Amino acid sequence: MIQRPLDLDAVQSFVHIAELGSFTRAAEAMQTTQAAVSLKLKRLEQRLGCRLVERTPRHVQLSALGADFLPHARELLQAHERALALAVSTRQRLTIGISDHVAGPELPALIARMNAQDPQLLIDIRIASSGPLLQGFDRREYDTVIVRTHAGRDDGELLAEEPFGWFAAPGWQHRAGEPLPLATLAEPCGVRAMAGQLLDTARMPWTEVFVGGGVAAVSAAVMAGLGVAALAPRMLALGAVDVGPRLGLPTLPRLPVLLHTRVREGRPRAALDALGAAFKSAVRG
Repeated sequence: MIQRPLDLDAVQSFVHIAELGSFTRAAEAMQTTQAAVSLKLKRLEQRLGCRLVERTPRHVQLSALGADFLPHARELLQAHERALALAVSTRQRLTIGISDHVAGPELPALIARMNAQDPQLLIDIRIASSGPLLQGFDRREYDTVIVRTHAGRDDGELLAEEPFGWFAAPGWQHRAGEPLPLATLAEPCGVRAMAGQLLDTARMPWTEVFVGGGVAAVSAAVMAGLGVAALAPRMLALGAVDVGPRLGLPTLPRLPVLLHTRVREGRPRAALDALGAAFKSAVRG
């Protein structure tokens, strides 16, 4: 007797749940509702005759059978993608600009996530400051940009709001009577401008002691003990300390991360949705 084939959408839902650890994030990745994802998983479990996911109020965990099924589910989806790729003569290009203050150490994993979603997609990623990226997006140099909120712009899809702090190396001490030493990104940088404005408003003297061409360079300067930087916690090496409360520095706001895109459908949009869902997981932890 020939058995009914597995529903690929249900298998994809299961893989998203397993990889993202959340029904909500899986729904975001698939551009659907949490209820729809739950229903697909339920039908897959009924089709297989076993429970794949153990649900608790706090987290999602694979059952033993779910963990065994996961590599087979991935192989099935990859085989499906290879079959579809036979009909594709050229790769589609997706050009993405990402703010240096957004990219972070998770970028390799996010790129891998996009590639897993569509191995035939040509991914073109460029790192720059938010302002120039938005200008390039308006000139159609990018299909998509992921940036910090920018003055004069209120469009874009909100991906997350990320906390910022005044970070220094462990054991770093501010010398009394001297201006606050800051490590910053080169202009134009919205975070740099915001930090300076907040310090000026609070009438706290400061001086730049290091200007980096990227967040990685600024983080390195901080961990080398040169001074303080306004950064998101995930951008720094383990052990960096938020010295803002101890020094009485002005509170930094949570800064939105926005997605601007003209990609609305097809394989590039599916890859972009996977990137957005994985990025939300990285920022929100």
